[in-house]
Amino acid sequence: MADSRKRIASGMRPTGPLHLGHYFGVLANWVALQETHDCFFFVADWHALTSEYADPKRIKQFVPQLVKDWIASGLAPEKCVIFQQSQIKAHAELHLLLSMVTPLGWLERNPTYKELKQELIQKDLNTYGFLGYPVLMATDILIYLSEAVPVGQDQLPHMELTREIARRFNYINGEFFPEPKALLTSEPKLPGLDGRKMSKSYGNSIYLSDSMDDIRPKVMSMLTLESRKRKSDPGDPDACNLYPYHKLMSSVEKQQEIREGCTKATWGCVDCKKALLESLDAFLSPMMERRKELDANPDLVQDILASGNAKALEAAEKTLAGVRELMNFNF
Repeated sequence: MADSRKRIASGMRPTGPLHLGHYFGVLANWVALQETHDCFFFVADWHALTSEYADPKRIKQFVPQLVKDWIASGLAPEKCVIFQQSQIKAHAELHLLLSMVTPLGWLERNPTYKELKQELIQKDLNTYGFLGYPVLMATDILIYLSEAVPVGQDQLPHMELTREIARRFNYINGEFFPEPKALLTSEPKLPGLDGRKMSKSYGNSIYLSDSMDDIRPKVMSMLTLESRKRKSDPGDPDACNLYPYHKLMSSVEKQQEIREGCTKATWGCVDCKKALLESLDAFLSPMMERRKELDANPDLVQDILASGNAKALEAAEKTLAGVRELMNFNF
């Protein structure tokens, strides 16, 4: 990778299989960024512990599945660094050092702290790890001297906190960390099968690992417009749960055909679902083929992680050596 490329670091927690919402919200952007940036993408298994600490075995189970979803979606190990957070112990040391300079009030004012506690109310999140996870997130970004981080609008407070932590460390110890900029990414809205937000907890998702045999009954049972009781009733594609899928995966010509058929009542909802299945099949087939290759070679995921871990370790240790020297901790 060219040294002139701006560096990016970003990760995902291994807490379950990824779905189409993850692909269009995050992965499609990562696949594009690996062509233009120096990218470090990591399996955030330590982050997963903040909410899954009571059953950590599940985290280990989902690590290889997450990497398979990434590779199947188009991430290429020769174009980006794919690694496992917990295997780079330098993250833990820098997290400790940054926690020493991070005011408690910054963490307590984090706007998503209370929101996440309410969203995950069934879990006991009154822990130091959950309160301090933004410091670990800042570590993940700063340890690779990242200049930019791809985020959605809702993650901007986390990015600003990362910049504040970098600024405070630099003020106390001398200029070292760049203040990474938020690389705002568009997040196409893809509803779940029932019209709510697509979520593992709602059971309303199409997973990247699903086969077409899994997907067909899901699509045929999808929620459609209540106002269309009969095929002869005109519909409104912009108000229907199906059309956002077509906008992302069907050709422009097919979208126009569906829009005309729906509004003029020459297409029924079953016709629309059958057309969506054709688009899904065409869209997901390359992913399914790449996944078959991974499934046929069980050691490949571990080889990818081992190679990525080595590259990440080299970069992280170099940063940590600079931090130790700046803080006079080179013993």
